[in-house]
Formats: sequence, C-alpha cells, structure tokens
Amino acid sequence: MGLMLGIDTGGTFTDAVLVDERREIVAAAKQLTTRYDLTVGITAAIDSLPAEHLPGVRLVSLSTTLTTNSVVEGKGSPVCALLIGYDERQVRASGLADLLGPESIVMLDGGHDAAGGEAVALDEATVRAAILNWRDKVSAFAISASFSVRNPGHEIRVRELVCELSRKPVTCGHELASSLGAPRRAATAALNARMIAHVQRLIESVETILAARSIDAPLMIVKGDGSLVNAESALQRPVGTVLSGPAASVLGACALSGLGDAIVADMGGTTTDIAVV
Repeated sequence: MGLMLGIDTGGTFTDAVLVDERREIVAAAKQLTTRYDLTVGITAAIDSLPAEHLPGVRLVSLSTTLTTNSVVEGKGSPVCALLIGYDERQVRASGLADLLGPESIVMLDGGHDAAGGEAVALDEATVRAAILNWRDKVSAFAISASFSVRNPGHEIRVRELVCELSRKPVTCGHELASSLGAPRRAATAALNARMIAHVQRLIESVETILAARSIDAPLMIVKGDGSLVNAESALQRPVGTVLSGPAASVLGACALSGLGDAIVADMGGTTTDIAVV
C-alpha cells in the first residue's frame, strides 16, 4: 500500500504524520499553525518529515479547523443569499441578516407547497437582475427555496441562471439538508457558500505543495462525521468539513485507547469540543 500522510491544521499547531500499512507511525512532525496562511505551516510540517519517504506516499488525509473557525469567528467570503418564497419571519429566524448583512439577502417570488406543487411562479426577471447586481460583489451565491426538499425545481433553475450569468460558485439548500426547516436550510446554504473560496484556496495550495515534493497521491478531506471525502467533493460541500479537526481527534482517541465508550475532549487553539462515543 505504501505510506499514508496525515495532516492536521489546528488553531495552534499543524501536525504531519507518516503511517505505514500496519497503521504504525513512521515519522511525525509538529509546527506552529500560520493562521494568516495555513499552507505555510503545512509546508513546514511536511518538510520536517524524512524527505526520502515522501515519494512513497499513496494517500493524503487533511483535517482542518478552517471551516469550524470560520463559523465560530464569523468569518467567510461575501455571498448573496437568494431566498425564494420566504417571508420576513423566516428570514429573521434564519439569522442571515447577522451572518451576511441584510443587504446581501434578496427575497424572490416563487417556491412550492408541502406537497411539492408550485405555490408561486418563479420571478426569473428579478432573479436575473439580482444575479447581475451581485455577481461582481460576492464570491458565491446561496439559494434556498420554500419546500425545496419536496420540489427543488426553483432552486435548480436559479442555479442555472447563476451559472449562466456569473460563473460564481453556487450552493442550493436542497443539496445540503433534507429537513423541512426552511430557515435552518437557508443558513446552512449560506455558510457553505461562504466557505467555498477559503477551502478552494487551501486545497489548491496543498495540492501544489504535494506535487512539488513528488507526492502523487489522492488528497482526501476529513468530514465532521470522521469519514473521508475527496477534495472535489469537499469543494462542493465545504460545510461538511465543519468539526473536521475534532472528529479526527475523536477517532484518534478511540483508536489509541481501544475504548468503545468514552468522553473525548479536544482542546484546540480556538475551541474546545467534547464528544460522547
């Protein structure tokens, strides 16, 4: 199988470890996390490993607090939220005004009912005007429509218009959540859209770092549930990597202790996370 390279960027330290096919540690390194540019710390950690082992790496796994800290600290790239069929009460409940700023929310006619039937026709003219107005001001668009989990037709059509008129990344609520809670679904879509640019820069930079060191291996990202997803999927749904770092800590604690029942506390440089296993 060759070696596996694990990289973890925490709030204080960035760690890199080489593991062989027997899951035994071959080498490990720790460097300070460079929060102004995470790739500086990642580069330093990788370069602290024995260089002769790096060409033998066959899989790279990255866990990061980037998205978690973005949520906790209220950071993220500017986005426009296109809300279809929402009323003022739902917008207030979503918290988007605090997250994005009220001027970044565009309410549009449209949406479906609980049975999936079209409640109001989509106002495509207003949709086009909103996209053209915001396309040069934001890094991505978030789209959420009422009852889109029952019928995503309006979200899909608005996504098509965003791609046609702006070429900016776009996130649809029905792709991220299956529950009927429209306000929470809108907030999830907005959080995801805010993270796309940050995660994209990180992944592209890490891929460049690996290539420069003759590491020809798939780059996998740790998700918040502890599973792995390829880099391309992480770019589409970066919100899924929230709690990536703590999830890796939980898996590591259980693997090292051999326990099936435990309380795991992960005290990082930004947050402290507690998990019950």
